[in-house]
Amino acid sequence: MAERIPVLIVAGFLGSGKTTLLNHLLRAAGDTRIGVVVNDFGAVNIDAMLVAGQVDAMVSLGNGCVCCAVDLGELDEMFTRLTDSRHAVDVIVVEASGLAEPRNLVRMVIGSANPRLRYGGLVEVVDAEQFPETSARHPELLTHLRLADLVVLNKIDRAPDADAVRARIAETVGQVPIHATTHGRVAPKLLFDEPVRRPIDGPEQLSFDALLAEPEHRGTEPHTHLHDEYRSIAFHSERPLDPRALVAFLEDPPDGLFRAKGVVAVAVAGERRKWTFHLVGRHVSVEPVPLATGERRATDIVLIGTGLDEQALRARLTATEHTAAEPLDSDALLGLWRYTPEPA
Repeated sequence: MAERIPVLIVAGFLGSGKTTLLNHLLRAAGDTRIGVVVNDFGAVNIDAMLVAGQVDAMVSLGNGCVCCAVDLGELDEMFTRLTDSRHAVDVIVVEASGLAEPRNLVRMVIGSANPRLRYGGLVEVVDAEQFPETSARHPELLTHLRLADLVVLNKIDRAPDADAVRARIAETVGQVPIHATTHGRVAPKLLFDEPVRRPIDGPEQLSFDALLAEPEHRGTEPHTHLHDEYRSIAFHSERPLDPRALVAFLEDPPDGLFRAKGVVAVAVAGERRKWTFHLVGRHVSVEPVPLATGERRATDIVLIGTGLDEQALRARLTATEHTAAEPLDSDALLGLWRYTPEPA
């Protein structure tokens, strides 16, 4: 199965730091090839970008960025162009400013018939200093926050009472994770995966499992600034999981968890496939995938977020293991099927 390309939507009111965050991602993404969709090329701070203001245009840059400028009616067409294998895009980032309400963009991505895409999450960028005034003047901001999969609380160093602002947002968004930072600095790994390139001379096909081969570590950046630390935690099990228990975990994830991905073996009679899943905020997508020749059935899950309680998280995942002698019947898969994409 070709890995679907995540589409990440970055939204926020004027001056919140969306473009600053976008430019940081472009500088820090390393080998990741990012397709960027904006209204105005001039907003992207790249010297080689000399086509500011064009519409329905596209340019490929040497630093791994493929940038586009579109209006809303052309967005799906641009997705088609970006997912062309010639561009080898790893992730698509859409800046919502001037394109549409975040709700409409999320619907467009989730409802897209493009089989190469998957929803990568809605990131709502908030100016911590201006939040009390902005939310009072524009109450729709609170509605946008409730739609978000991750809230980036930017300019946290400028907020007179940062704790109060964070508490107010947490009260609004509930379990949605909040990531505090300055200067739009968000580690790319918190938002999308680094690519795993196929070896030139290697006969093996890139598998989903290769994407899970990540060292467990704490994310850090070379800059000294205020920000929340994020973690990447790996979970492995040789026991098949109860898919009903896994779905219960995905539908009620722990506080602070923003992303999770995994390849799972399920304890269902006659079931020989592996099930891959992606969790972004509160959005779940699942797909069954045939095992490769000689591939063992096992479970590997990676979880990424801020302020994660590793011990409690591991305990919850261990509790999803099926320990009874008898396998489950196929009805146990109904919860997973609910989150599989409609066939194209």
